[in-house]
Amino acid sequence: MTHYVYRGFERFWHWMQAALVLFLAVTGFEIHGSIAFFGFEHAVRYHNTAATAFLVLIAFAIFWHFTTGEWRQYLPTWTNLRPQAEYYLFGIFHDAPHPTRKTVLSKLNPLQRLVYAGLKVLVIPLMVVSGLVYMFYRYPQRHDVVALNVNGLQTVALLHTAGAFLLVSFFIAHLYLVTTGQTITSNLKAMITGYEDLTYDAEKKAAEAETAA
Repeated sequence: MTHYVYRGFERFWHWMQAALVLFLAVTGFEIHGSIAFFGFEHAVRYHNTAATAFLVLIAFAIFWHFTTGEWRQYLPTWTNLRPQAEYYLFGIFHDAPHPTRKTVLSKLNPLQRLVYAGLKVLVIPLMVVSGLVYMFYRYPQRHDVVALNVNGLQTVALLHTAGAFLLVSFFIAHLYLVTTGQTITSNLKAMITGYEDLTYDAEKKAAEAETAA
């Protein structure tokens, strides 16, 4: 049965966040010297502009999550965590049934809850705080944050870069997991239209068997 799972702002926030993270990664790695695309000065300016847009998006997302109660979707749980991990590692390649039943009130499986919670309370705050320190400690000079007593930016830069690699790793894994729905495009379509077929695997197979009989 098809349900309206992802609301308008949720989809907008998802796609804007993906675009901004990808753009920040490209410009950030150019600033780091890993790639050459826009040119260093343009990359710095574009990176700072995208970072500001990302902060605004985060503010709206936090407001939306708490006013709608959607923040509860990310509360970690140990229930079915191991079966879910085993499903992604082995079961999915043998057409095993999905161990977690997705509903409108519980959109994320236990592994997704754990990973997304880690992103929201650890990785994203690390990127935001280290990025702000990096931007305003000595660049531009008139915005020195002397009270932080930071002798240099090497540690901050390393933390920011480490967070960037974590985000890129998540981005790549997320692209793969998008293809692991009931069909290879069902998850993608759901995040575009908001609607998703939440019929459980076992129910589908039973209905198919009944029809065949």
